[in-house]
Amino acid sequence: MSETIDHGTLSRLVQAGAVRGAHIVGQSGGWAVLVKYGTTERPLAAQRSRQVRLFRRFETLVSYLKGIGIARFDVDAANYDMAAATAARRPDRAEALKHAHEAAAYDIWFRGQVQASIDDPRPSVPDDEARAMFAARKAARRASLR
Repeated sequence: MSETIDHGTLSRLVQAGAVRGAHIVGQSGGWAVLVKYGTTERPLAAQRSRQVRLFRRFETLVSYLKGIGIARFDVDAANYDMAAATAARRPDRAEALKHAHEAAAYDIWFRGQVQASIDDPRPSVPDDEARAMFAARKAARRASLR
C-alpha cells in the first residue's frame, strides 16, 4: 500500500494552495480520494486506522471536500460497486449504538424517578431518627422473645 495523507496535512496543503487536484475513485464499498500535490498523488487516510478512507456516500465525500476547500475534482466510477457500498459493514456498531440508546433511555427514566422522589411532598424522616426508630423496634422484639 502506498503512503497516505491525513486530514490535517490535506487541510494545510489546501490552505497553502499546493493541491493541484483531487481524483475520486469508486471502489467496492465506497469512494476513495487521491490527492495530487506537487509531483505526488496520495490517498486520503482514515483518522484512526491510517488505512485508505472510504466514503460510503458520495454526497458525504463532496461535502467533505468542499468543506476543506476543494470544489473541483474528477470522478472514476468504473469500479464502484453500489451493492457493497450499501451493505452494512459494521453490525457490531449497530449493536453498540442500540445499547447506547437503551442506556440513555434508562438514564432518563432513572433521573426522573430520583427527581420525583426529591419532589415528593410527603414528609420525610431524617436518617438518624429512622435508625433510632428501627433500633428501638428491634430491641423491643428481642425483649419480647426472652
